[in-house]
Amino acid sequence: MTAPASPPLILVIDDEPDLRTLYELTLLREGYRVEAAGTLAEAWQMLEKTRYDAVITDMRLPDGLGMELLKDMNVRQRRERCIVITAYGSAENAVEALKSGAFDYLTKPVDLKQFRTVVASAIHDGRSLAGGAAPRESARRPPSPTAGAAVPDVRPDLEAVGVEALARLVGESDALRSVKHRINKVARSMAPVLVRGESGTGKELVALAIHACSHRADGPFVAVNCGAIPENLLEAEFFGARKGSYTGSTHDRQGYFHAAQGGTLFLDEVGDLPLAMQSKLLRSIQERRIRSLGSTQEDVVDVRIVSATHKDLAAEVHAGCFRQDLYYRLNVIEIVVPPLRERRDDLPALCTALLARIAFESGTSAPEMSADALRLLESHPLKGNVRELENLLHRALALSTGGALHFDALDMPQGLLPAAPQDRELPAPAAEEPIPADLQAWLDAQERTLITRTLNDTGFNRTAAAARLGLNLRQMRYRMARLAIVAPSSGCDADDPA
Repeated sequence: MTAPASPPLILVIDDEPDLRTLYELTLLREGYRVEAAGTLAEAWQMLEKTRYDAVITDMRLPDGLGMELLKDMNVRQRRERCIVITAYGSAENAVEALKSGAFDYLTKPVDLKQFRTVVASAIHDGRSLAGGAAPRESARRPPSPTAGAAVPDVRPDLEAVGVEALARLVGESDALRSVKHRINKVARSMAPVLVRGESGTGKELVALAIHACSHRADGPFVAVNCGAIPENLLEAEFFGARKGSYTGSTHDRQGYFHAAQGGTLFLDEVGDLPLAMQSKLLRSIQERRIRSLGSTQEDVVDVRIVSATHKDLAAEVHAGCFRQDLYYRLNVIEIVVPPLRERRDDLPALCTALLARIAFESGTSAPEMSADALRLLESHPLKGNVRELENLLHRALALSTGGALHFDALDMPQGLLPAAPQDRELPAPAAEEPIPADLQAWLDAQERTLITRTLNDTGFNRTAAAARLGLNLRQMRYRMARLAIVAPSSGCDADDPA
């Protein structure tokens, strides 16, 4: 007969006796075994003798910082999940703790309900990683990456879910291997992740893989397109609304944070959120509390945030279009998804997987990719990345006949086809540019063209344009005045006061 597993053992480190007692009593009521220490030195003596399931430490201790303990535990490759308790409002410390490997953080005064939830998650994650936790029956299975594959009746365990989600990121190039390695590394913590990459590179698949490889894989994965929600509905969509809180609200409704409780909330194109909503989102992420529209009470939420954008959020912050504090809160860990042009070695495998799925959805057999078709795709810029590749294969499959897939003039965009040999001509030699009669006027014209083009690229934001050109704002204003470049009356120019 198998002996019952012993209750998890937790080490609590805090120099305030009252708080230490509160944490101990709360954990004992949950059935855990608890040991306590009041200093870093005392904690290390206990850690050298015992292996714990989780460690809870205050940030400031009499003989050092909890951050030092966290970093030393990582160096020594301790398996315990570490939860750091920080002072209220110390966002910088929280972000640093997550970057240093903390499983999660709590802010004072600690909400005991949230405390219990975070501790339970840390213990389960640590035991799963060590192989001591049984698979959970409620584990969710992401969509199968292989078109036409039979779906087993038995749900896979959490590890299988993660492996399957990673398999949907098709390819073995060095660039994609690096992304998969980073996903595995960051999935085990609660640290917010910012996924950055061009449109069509598969940022949502990366977010789904992070969720599937984490201890939250059996929780919901809620994806939100931030740019597709009308501004006047953002607050109700994110935080929910009570009946009668606005015109047309005939019943209570839950928001995205409620729907993602215990799982992952994926904020796609988070850079499209207006500034007013960014402020409300920041508070919800920091405090882990939300207030539904029309409600007087706040709800505690247990949600991991993964966001994505194709924009350069650092430039948006500099231009005043994105809050700096929210940027640092979301960008604790960054994953950059490479464009398809940087991983062309993955094209054959991508085409095979995409064709199999397209054929399965259309009820046909997957055709073979001819060598000529593959060479043609390899020479195409594919600026739309995997999404463009999928569209091209959809079109070719719909218009092709026979067992193999071919691209020809009848079924492919003209921009994709190489020019016929008779149409290729050597470029005419460039005419020698005449020497300008007025050098200063010519230089002014060149400078005006360059500055105007940069201003147009930045939405006529003078601060961002000046940064691109290596100027400060005063120099930019001087040049615009001298060259008679007039800014439009509207635009995002928060860092550029009139």
